[in-house]
Amino acid sequence: MTEFANDNVREEIVLLEAQIEILADKIESCRKFILAARIVMIAGGVLLAATLLGAVNFDPRALVAACTGVLGGIVVWGSNASTAKQATAQLAQAEVQRTALIERLDLQVVAERPTLH
Repeated sequence: MTEFANDNVREEIVLLEAQIEILADKIESCRKFILAARIVMIAGGVLLAATLLGAVNFDPRALVAACTGVLGGIVVWGSNASTAKQATAQLAQAEVQRTALIERLDLQVVAERPTLH
């Protein structure tokens, strides 16, 4: 492989590594939103149950907030779960491409040199 071709492969590897980092950040962000959605769903469910069972004085605003929390949590959870799933698939594909490009490079093993001390 020529030096020019090696440079192109290295540039592609750098681009793939940047893409991998972006996808990893996206997946982490989705995980945080999923956790927040679960917390909101649980809080909304507890408030809804407490209101319906009479443990908390009936307040229409609390009932609406509880329903909004449960439904909003479901939507946010589902949306971020599907986004995380897609990003995970893209991440795996990018890592396979990066590995294939690295294998195309004509890398040589450098022998260990004795230390001079």
